[in-house]
Amino acid sequence: MNQKNNRRITTPQSLNAYIKSICDIMRRSGRASALQYVPELTWMLFLRILDEREEEEAEEARALGISFSPSLEYPYRWRDWASPMGKKRLELQFGTLGAFMSFVNGDLIPYLRNLKSRPGATPRQKVISEVFSSTERTYIDTERNLLDILDKIDTLSLESMDETHMFPISQVYEGLLQKMGEKNNDGGQFFTPREVIRVMVRVIDPEIGKTIYDPCCGTGGFLAQAYQHMKAKAKTATDVEILKTRTFYGREKENLVYPIVLANLVLQEIDEPHIWHGNTLTGLETYGGLFSEAPPLFDVVLTNPPFGGKEGRDAQTQFAYKTASTQVLFLQHVMDSLKPGGRCGIVMDEGVLFRTNERAFVQTKRKLLSECNLWCIVSLPPKVFVNAGAASKTNLLFFTKGEPTEEVWYYDLSDLNITKKQPLTIAHLEEFFKLLPERAESERSWRVSAQEIAARNYDLKAVNPNRKAGEDTRTPQELLSVIESHTDEIRDAIALLRKGMT
Repeated sequence: MNQKNNRRITTPQSLNAYIKSICDIMRRSGRASALQYVPELTWMLFLRILDEREEEEAEEARALGISFSPSLEYPYRWRDWASPMGKKRLELQFGTLGAFMSFVNGDLIPYLRNLKSRPGATPRQKVISEVFSSTERTYIDTERNLLDILDKIDTLSLESMDETHMFPISQVYEGLLQKMGEKNNDGGQFFTPREVIRVMVRVIDPEIGKTIYDPCCGTGGFLAQAYQHMKAKAKTATDVEILKTRTFYGREKENLVYPIVLANLVLQEIDEPHIWHGNTLTGLETYGGLFSEAPPLFDVVLTNPPFGGKEGRDAQTQFAYKTASTQVLFLQHVMDSLKPGGRCGIVMDEGVLFRTNERAFVQTKRKLLSECNLWCIVSLPPKVFVNAGAASKTNLLFFTKGEPTEEVWYYDLSDLNITKKQPLTIAHLEEFFKLLPERAESERSWRVSAQEIAARNYDLKAVNPNRKAGEDTRTPQELLSVIESHTDEIRDAIALLRKGMT
């Protein structure tokens, strides 16, 4: 077994700093932007941690006296070709000039890309193959730079990363992809803050044996957090096996992000992440091999559809209520994907809640309240997504399919001042979790009947009737009167200032 490095990475900040040092080498190697170096970093880190995990699984199998079949054999394991003392690496380094790069580009990557086509390919081998679906070669410019990168990645291990503080892959990649979005690059994505995901998973509280689905899963944050939440409930080996192989399902369109979600979920210990690659709304499939055994309907949906997206006719024709709004189409898709009794937690832009001037918006919300029990809406602060490059005002909707809504319980956090340095935390929702079981009323919470919502043409926006905190209740006419009363004072003050300047 490879000798472990004693370096401890105990915070997201220390992991980010270490990964940044690797990215610095990539940037000087001709991979100048995050759009270029993120995919390289994905597959290298993936192979590093995968190799360590399979070493551990082999040791456990030996201890139990059972057989173990690794996903990769010599010379394609990380320990063979990438580790500084790997047998294949030493052979290539001290062989013909350029042999190492030739092996990586001409042998290793093609082999890994084609794993899914081998007879009897295992689910994990299919996942490995899909992680390399967008990788044709390494674009690191020199062998020396590539070896330096591999040496630094080799020091990372599951042992060296404190799992209580971070998600080893997703935390890194979400940060990098957010930066791409801030720089207005084509790869920019909006990602859900980790604390928002934790809140939503805690509210839905999925049980082992229930299927979890995210139709626009990004880097897999909802699925990964749901796994962590459910893992704590596992009592038997069967529970663990169900979690790892028959629980998590998702769809992702972006070629850049699809390999990342697979890498992330496998490294979270989800052996079979059933992720469909393609356009959820049009149904156009890029690769569906990992989704072939997915059920037609799901027990739980946890998701954050893209903000402000616009869809063409090819997507709209798939839905009962036609609209260009991506979020409204995803809301229809979510309702259609839930089993009777299935529960959903979804992030929704405020515009979807209050808009009543487009027929499809009203029809979709009417369907939501008639076919589902919309039992909670949380009005989030305006800048919750500021770190992801989005300033949209958002809400969390929670509903159960199969029974109509009688009343909606609202909880209002819209007055909180959220910034990049002071993000939303679980502490901001302590009262919410205390009030939630009884849907109790407070200064921040209230109830609205379904009849009242229908009477206002399905405007679902949270308007807190209980807020007292210094709101200006003066009418426009009263404000104009105040302004007029001070006109003479302002004119005199300006005259004095001008006189002093002459």
